Amino acid sequence: MTTTTLPTPRPLRKRMIVMLICLALLFGALVGFNFLKGYMIAKFVGEMSSQPATVSTARAGYQTWQPQIQAVGSIRAAQGVDVTTEVAGLIRQVRFKSGDEVKAGQVLLELNDTDDIALLQSHKAAAELAKTAYDRDRTQYEIKAIPKATLDASAADLKSKQALARQQQALVDKKTIRAAFAGKLGIRTVNPGQYLKPGDAIVTLQALDPLFVDFSVPQEQLSQLSPGQTVNVETNARAGQWFGGKITSISPKVDDATRSVRVEAQLANHQQKLLPGMYANIRIDAGARQSHLTLPQAALSYNAYGATAFIVKPGTKAGEDGKTLPVAEQVFVTTGPTRGDQVAILKGIQAGDQVVTSGQLKLKNGTALIVDNQVQPASEANPAPQEQ
Repeated sequence: MTTTTLPTPRPLRKRMIVMLICLALLFGALVGFNFLKGYMIAKFVGEMSSQPATVSTARAGYQTWQPQIQAVGSIRAAQGVDVTTEVAGLIRQVRFKSGDEVKAGQVLLELNDTDDIALLQSHKAAAELAKTAYDRDRTQYEIKAIPKATLDASAADLKSKQALARQQQALVDKKTIRAAFAGKLGIRTVNPGQYLKPGDAIVTLQALDPLFVDFSVPQEQLSQLSPGQTVNVETNARAGQWFGGKITSISPKVDDATRSVRVEAQLANHQQKLLPGMYANIRIDAGARQSHLTLPQAALSYNAYGATAFIVKPGTKAGEDGKTLPVAEQVFVTTGPTRGDQVAILKGIQAGDQVVTSGQLKLKNGTALIVDNQVQPASEANPAPQEQ
């Protein structure tokens, strides 16, 4: 049996040809667009890379640094207590005001002691009577009118009555609360007529001159400290103002948890600018002065490979305006200790090198540079917060 193949209809063949032509045109358009995009990006990057970058620079130079030990600590009073009472009672009179300067032994508060004084007078009268009886018995004993046992009983009774009087006198004295030492009072929290119990706080009393500052340093720095060594202390309450003092004591024990040792220093506080409880920054000069090649820390960039910087080098090609601009050259550097906004450079940069301090993000090797040093990043050895 013979199979007959039917011919493809002419309209369908034309549609297939048109579809294939459209696909070819679309594919060609996509290839052309991608090629144009790559060309435009390359042209843009090329134009950008050829544009000079404006940067600020600084010369690397040597500076003399004083090695320092830095720590944080807390200020405390040489003497400080919360004044309280040993005995209970009603407040009869408050004899101080908040913030008063008081002397040692000055009366601060009196409790009601009327009943106690009456009982004291009774004990004193009994002691006087016992004294009279003892004197009479002693006279009679001297002439052998009474036995020794009677005189001993009179002596014992006299001592007992005198002891009761002294005990009652001590209780009366405790009803008058005095300043244990000279210092400055805090805020008054009691009033006349108020009932006080033993241990109730009346007011804080702090001796403000001198003060002590307690801080800790790592054990590896212990050999650089000694009693009498000068310390400088700053608090954020007096930003930028440093207070001098002397190390008075170094703990004989190293903390086995932190491997640090506690240090105590004494500060003069004649103007009472420092207060107990303040947080303090401590700096201690340690060792001889050292010379370091330094740069502002802003000149360095840090990545996984280390620290880098851009050095300004003379250019070799003239620009469109005929001028030859300097170019950037990236170098790896090895850093040393820091001080404020400055960092010591151990390797990678030589004294006198001109180093880019701002604008590094837009640089690469060979980028032409326009140097504008009207604005420079901070490069202070002891930076302080700026008040607005």
